[in-house]
Amino acid sequence: MSTDAIVLLKEDHKDVRRLFRAFTSAGENARAEKADLVKQILEALSVHTYIENEVMYPEVRRLVPALESDILESYEEHHVADLLCAELSAMSAEDERFDAKTTVLIESVNHHIEEEENDWFPKVREALGRKELQEIGARLIEARAKAPCAPQQPSALKKAADAILS
Repeated sequence: MSTDAIVLLKEDHKDVRRLFRAFTSAGENARAEKADLVKQILEALSVHTYIENEVMYPEVRRLVPALESDILESYEEHHVADLLCAELSAMSAEDERFDAKTTVLIESVNHHIEEEENDWFPKVREALGRKELQEIGARLIEARAKAPCAPQQPSALKKAADAILS
């Protein structure tokens, strides 16, 4: 398994997109399946946004100052995703807005992933050497072990509060 930070984050993106496709292709009345998929989506996004916010974004901000505005925008996109995740975690699949809210989350996160993969990941790769990306990747793996698995866990709530108060 690669420890390259960008490779690791793209693997997360691939997993999240797979869950999004499964949700989108589930039948309109597949409430139990959708509830299970959203639970998996919330876990994947809670972990992913945590490791990016705690490791990747601060490192890129420090090492590649030219990407400052991209990083700040990414923090805000994570904040929006965190709020939607928190709201979804408190909802039932039976709620009339469950599918709509999940769709908005999917659209928002897909936009974020496209920007990262097509715009700033190539710039980060160009600016940082292989060794630096592997070191950051190793730190991402360490952070993953302590990352929250649900939006209501204390470390996830702290991340959301930090975004609001910053």
